[in-house]
Amino acid sequence: MHVPDGFLDVPTSIATGVVSAATIAVALKKSRQELDEKTAPMAGLTAAFVFAVQMLNFPVGVGTSGHLMGGALAAVLVGPWTAVLVLSVVLTVQALVFADGGLTALGTNILLIGIVTVLVGWLVSKAVLRLMPTKPTSVVPASFVGALVSVPAAAAVFVLLYMVGGATELPFGALMATMLGWHTLIGLGEAVITAATVGAVVAVRPDLVYAARGLQPALVLKGADGSTICAPEPIEPGAPVHGRSPWPVVIAGLGVAFLFAGVLSFFASSNPDGLEYVAGSEGFLERARDSAVGEFVLADYGEVGGVPVGVAGLVGVGLTILLGLALFGWIGRRGSRAQSTPPQPAQV
Repeated sequence: MHVPDGFLDVPTSIATGVVSAATIAVALKKSRQELDEKTAPMAGLTAAFVFAVQMLNFPVGVGTSGHLMGGALAAVLVGPWTAVLVLSVVLTVQALVFADGGLTALGTNILLIGIVTVLVGWLVSKAVLRLMPTKPTSVVPASFVGALVSVPAAAAVFVLLYMVGGATELPFGALMATMLGWHTLIGLGEAVITAATVGAVVAVRPDLVYAARGLQPALVLKGADGSTICAPEPIEPGAPVHGRSPWPVVIAGLGVAFLFAGVLSFFASSNPDGLEYVAGSEGFLERARDSAVGEFVLADYGEVGGVPVGVAGLVGVGLTILLGLALFGWIGRRGSRAQSTPPQPAQV
């Protein structure tokens, strides 16, 4: 659901840009509470994985397709504030290098895909977790519901923005119903992908799943006489991860991301996504303007410059993982220092 330039007027685009920039500024600070040097590589992997899977449009109806947004997935895996940064990295690479989403609409896309889906996906997932058994595997169905709800929520926010700053006047009820109808179907695909990915990570390294850290069952050891030897507390969300290195999971996940972007992207649906389909049927698709980088060799994932989509995908995953590791490594180091620094005594 990448919004192109021209769908919203300049004041609305500026307003969404300001909101997105302010949220990113807060996320840069708050994410230090979610990341340390052990978990930072997982955030970089999440960005690369989301980029790769977003290339895989899947059919959701006659002449329509959808793709992963990734907000709920990222929030569950690495925490909500870090997820905002993950999606911001992905959307910025897409807009600047691949002309996917407009440059003046970048703030709008970050708001819809990088903030709304993260917020809704995280809050719904946490609400569902409260009703589930307190074990790491409960994160899987919770993430399914969170992802399912997050997509139509973003679609609803777009409709509200369009009512304020759209280039054409459309009936609110009809546009909302159409957007919600198609994006609920897309949300089902999002939910399946999210739950499958979260389930795979939980199965091998639940300690690397942010939402599962507070659900680790306490380990109770019994002595020969039946007395309790130790009963460690569950790992709390945001607590530093110790023990095994995250790099085996990161390397394996990166291999999957390269496979998706470099090979499976050739088989992605070529049908327009939900927003583009609705814009065409409702008569405002012609308002879209070409991106300022629309003539770049990798624009439209290589179609403009004649680059095979798989090659463009490999370049995109490579750029995203490099940017992600650099950004989240820096945040993780600051987070580790903050967690290891003892509190200072109060001044009298």
